Amino acid sequence: MRARQQLLASLQAIVKDMGLSWPEKATLEPPRDKSFGDLAANIALVLSKDAGVPPRELASRLAGALRDSDPDIASVDIAGPGFLNVTYSPDFWRETVLHVEAAGERYGATSVGAGRKAQVEYVSANPTGPLHIGHGRGAALGDCLARVLRFAGYDVTTEYYINDAGRQMRLLGLSVWLRALELSGRPFTLPEDFYRGDYIKDIAAEMLAKDPGLVDLPEAEGQDRCFEYAMNSIMDGIKQDLADFRVEHQVWFSELSLVREGAVEKTFERLKAAGLAFEQDGALWFRTTTLGDDKDRVLRKSDGTLTYFASDIAYHDDKYDRGFDLVVDIWGADHHGYVPRMRAAVAALGKRPEQFDVILVQLVNLLQNGEQIAMSTRAGQFETLHDVVKEVGADAARFMFLSRKSDSHLDFDLDLVKQRSMDNPVYYVQYAHARVCAVLRKAAERGIVLPARLDAAALAPLTQPEELDLLRLVDRMPDTLSAAAEGLAPHHVSFYLMEVAGALHSYYAKVPVLNAADAETIVARLALLRTVGQAVANGLNLLGVEAPEAM
Repeated sequence: MRARQQLLASLQAIVKDMGLSWPEKATLEPPRDKSFGDLAANIALVLSKDAGVPPRELASRLAGALRDSDPDIASVDIAGPGFLNVTYSPDFWRETVLHVEAAGERYGATSVGAGRKAQVEYVSANPTGPLHIGHGRGAALGDCLARVLRFAGYDVTTEYYINDAGRQMRLLGLSVWLRALELSGRPFTLPEDFYRGDYIKDIAAEMLAKDPGLVDLPEAEGQDRCFEYAMNSIMDGIKQDLADFRVEHQVWFSELSLVREGAVEKTFERLKAAGLAFEQDGALWFRTTTLGDDKDRVLRKSDGTLTYFASDIAYHDDKYDRGFDLVVDIWGADHHGYVPRMRAAVAALGKRPEQFDVILVQLVNLLQNGEQIAMSTRAGQFETLHDVVKEVGADAARFMFLSRKSDSHLDFDLDLVKQRSMDNPVYYVQYAHARVCAVLRKAAERGIVLPARLDAAALAPLTQPEELDLLRLVDRMPDTLSAAAEGLAPHHVSFYLMEVAGALHSYYAKVPVLNAADAETIVARLALLRTVGQAVANGLNLLGVEAPEAM
């Protein structure tokens, strides 16, 4: 927010001239009631003690200095016990158009990341079946977060952790093997916990078509082949589904590689050397209680098998060895109990708390005709991400997944997101951009073409309250995106876009653009619409959603 940055710089300079230090608790925020101005500052209250001056008296001094130092400020009022309410001039807000035009597709970008290396790991579903819509929400969140972090100046790597080791993968191989026996008319017994989906039968049939002698192999060898083939087949499908959903993963990391390359044992030795791993009852334990966990955790069982936790520690050890300053994991909400022990592991690796974070993603309820669709991967009853994207499109699915905070449950209404109406949030925002493009096209048809660059004088007709409010909203975009990056909260982007779209639709309904009273006003209002359209397009791009020029 240009206004906040400018006010902050002015106040910091004034405070420094007074021989005082800027207090950490000082805030500059838009007041809840816009009649109180553009920004409210509590600086006089939090600095009063250090200055040895009553808050209102200090506020009066600061207000006078502000008026003298910044010609863009129209007024500074003192409210309550000593708040400063600052209002910027209309000329200041009109200049927002020039700033957006200069920045173009980079408008809203910031440098808060300062080039720090960040890794975002998301989806990472066991390759035991197709992705369902719960995975889709995590995919949209992770991909959007990576885009937001890059826009905020981070050097971001995106990663998918392939869980190709452990019991679930062996069970996948067994499930395909048993279906191959069934299709070949051989005797078989289906265990209670095997994978039942039709895709298992399809994989078995595909393998038999390529190698009818599969079922004549020794059972162990046959299951191994089924495991390898099924995992690769399912991973190929996962990669294609994510590509169709416009989700990027730069790195596909194999869990099995950690074991084969000795990374797990290397991490064990590191923990032992730090006095954080110990042997007991034939098992290897991690002393996580010394790091804030509620109990110590097993790393290697007495039978020699590794726990998931052991691989996860080694995986994060590898992440930090690759030089990441910030590691972000996106997990399903059912993993909430796993977070404290993972934080303990990161601490044991010698990393600071701010170098690791976990975003939990709540469940998605898929609705059709007002009724919830039941889903279960193991039972083979689920709505795949592929089917949802095919039904509603990647734009609608991504926007809906990002329309609420990740830790809130989400009802995904298939009927609603296909509606071409203002009740559909995806349509509501995309139509804002399309509406701007339509007005600009109509203007061009009438011979009214905006110059590539305007000057401040051409924007003088923008005097309506709705116009200045739109400019204030656009000016907020960099702050909004910085907050989304620093808080690892991409939903700020969709919330912001809904607000901007609402303001644009309201403005268009109230204020004539092409039918304005004079040519100068028409040009200024077209420039305003183009500015808002650019902000909406930039925001939609961060969500991975297209900004259509016509709908």
